[in-house]
Amino acid sequence: MKTRLTILLVALFMSANIGFAQQDEECVNNLSIFDSYVKSKKYDEAYGPWKIVREKCPDYNRAIYAHGEKILKHKIENTTGEEQLAHIEDLMLLYDQSREHFESNYDLAEVLVDKANLAYKYRKELNMPEQDIYNMFDEAYKKDAKNFTSAVGLYTYFSLAVGLYDASPQSSDDAQKMFNKYDDVKEIIDNRIATMTTQLNKYAEKEEAGEKLSSKEERYRSSYESNIEAFENQILGSMDKTLGDRANCEVLIPLYKKDFEENKNDTVWLQRSMNKMGEKDCTDDPFFEKLVVQKNTVEPDAKTAYYLGVLKEKQGKMAEANRYYDQSLQLETDPLKKWNLVIRVAEKNFKRGSFSKARQQYMDALKLNPSNGTPHLRIAAMYAKSANNCGDTNFNKRAVFWLAADEAEKAGKVDGRLRSAAAQTAKSYRANAPAKADIFQCSCSGEVIKIGCWIGRSVTVPSI
Repeated sequence: MKTRLTILLVALFMSANIGFAQQDEECVNNLSIFDSYVKSKKYDEAYGPWKIVREKCPDYNRAIYAHGEKILKHKIENTTGEEQLAHIEDLMLLYDQSREHFESNYDLAEVLVDKANLAYKYRKELNMPEQDIYNMFDEAYKKDAKNFTSAVGLYTYFSLAVGLYDASPQSSDDAQKMFNKYDDVKEIIDNRIATMTTQLNKYAEKEEAGEKLSSKEERYRSSYESNIEAFENQILGSMDKTLGDRANCEVLIPLYKKDFEENKNDTVWLQRSMNKMGEKDCTDDPFFEKLVVQKNTVEPDAKTAYYLGVLKEKQGKMAEANRYYDQSLQLETDPLKKWNLVIRVAEKNFKRGSFSKARQQYMDALKLNPSNGTPHLRIAAMYAKSANNCGDTNFNKRAVFWLAADEAEKAGKVDGRLRSAAAQTAKSYRANAPAKADIFQCSCSGEVIKIGCWIGRSVTVPSI
């Protein structure tokens, strides 16, 4: 439930004097009292005056619902038995009333998910079956998916779907429903991540232009980075772990083969099936090629072109594979989706040892998504791997690690999520670079060293 109030308390009283001149004085006074108590976290003392305002003037101010949630959660956590149940039910009612009286401030999905999260947390106390709780989340998804943004709610929604699948006879239809729900939830999460990443990229571009972020923008950036990390590492990671072997190749291939004829012209089904087999590394099976070719026939797109490249690469036809990879990048117009494809192709070149081509692709990725510092770490790793091959003397070979360290540090500067990892990586690279004694011995402090082979960069020897 949204807890930020739209009006400062001072403004609240001003509006009370002007816009609510006829409002019951008892509500005005009790609002001031319970607001003060809540701010001091004296929730028991706040309960009485809050209840008066809620019952007498339910549409007076949004603080009734923002503060009321805190008050009732405190009551729930500090009571038991029938009293606790009464407070749980009252909070459910409060969620409904928040939208009833302040609809513009409370999205439908937000209210429905708050109720579902509460029901799940106290499912034992409520004696509520998991199917009923799942249906509460499902209602939020079906009625207002775009505002279903709760990370906890999304994971619970999916985990309940898996639990219901495990408890069922586990027919192929049930398995398909579970995989569909994974894709539904992942799609919401991907969209949330994309929205926040787009904003982060605006901040990155502003800094790149030499402008300083305001304190408000700094706070937002930190919040976006934390939320993206939570969605990517905790929620999606937990979902994949929960799905586990329920979605291995032995399960997916027979399932998709069975349903292929019925769905061969359904572009969503084809895309999701193709993606799932690709994610689970089921690309060696001939049926994967059948899926990709059919998707390419019905609806060619960037992702299909990418998978055609994967197939050609597995056949050892690298020239054709690279043409498809290039085609996938040309077809994709969404910057973040294109970034994902560029990264995938760059990783393939990294693993093949095609470092020069991989570096160019990582640099392209940075242009598409400048707030993600991963490409800097990958370029740094390639420099470090090439140290022995790109220097004409032992000193110059080790000097490559300065270049690697500088590149690694860039990751932490553009991406707060990587700040710690980037600093640690840079530190380890510098440990392999020439020491102060080596610099003193060569009398080369401040000199510029040109690094050859594919790297083609220069690095300045640190001053001592």
